[in-house]
Amino acid sequence: MSEAILEIENLTVDFDGFRALNQLTFSMEPGELRVIIGPNGAGKTTFLDVITGKTQPTTGQVHFKGRNTRRLAEHQIARLGIGRKFQTPRVYLNLTPRENLELSCNTNKNVLSTLFSRPPGSDRQRLNHLLEITGLFLKGDIQAALLSHGEKQRLEIGMLVAQSPDLLLVDEPVAGLTDEETEQTGNLLLSLAESHSIIVIEHDMEFVRQIARKVTVLHQGSVLCEGSIEAVQNDPRVIEVYLGESEADDHE
Repeated sequence: MSEAILEIENLTVDFDGFRALNQLTFSMEPGELRVIIGPNGAGKTTFLDVITGKTQPTTGQVHFKGRNTRRLAEHQIARLGIGRKFQTPRVYLNLTPRENLELSCNTNKNVLSTLFSRPPGSDRQRLNHLLEITGLFLKGDIQAALLSHGEKQRLEIGMLVAQSPDLLLVDEPVAGLTDEETEQTGNLLLSLAESHSIIVIEHDMEFVRQIARKVTVLHQGSVLCEGSIEAVQNDPRVIEVYLGESEADDHE
């Protein structure tokens, strides 16, 4: 078995008396597509924040490709090969999808050099490939502001891939999408999983069923269980946690 690309040991995060993560232990292999689910307040976003260095753990360690990232800044962790997509698309609305992707491909470029210089042939091929896999080739040269919400989500995933990360962290990529856009986003992530390690945080269980190979359930800052989507859905602990959340929502 190959060495885990991500190894997290006994991770605890306290915020002024509130324990967001509690002795969490987690690992994943290179090339794995892992879906993280859990009720509201389970610690899912904090989990990603610690991996990327946005939040420092109170105790515990994160190892990425065998390296302890505990003392590294966010930009240093990103350079090691971790890319993150947030819930809300972060694209340059006044630029085209092609220009957005070109900026992401070459971090040495700024907006002006992207607008007024022509990329070399190899870069053009890569840009065309990214536009193809995101389903945006026919819209590659219109303003990104004119894209639908789902298209903007896929563009940002493409921008993330353009940076050549080893591990992609994708936070709720189908929130607010139509059924068709959700399926397109799922197909994109499945395609990317052939060459990347990916962690997806998601609430939409239909989408989880579409893409899930292995699911990790978080609850109260710890791993409640892991396994196939079928095993997780039938686990009495998971059923209790989600039913409890539904009952709490009914009484709000």
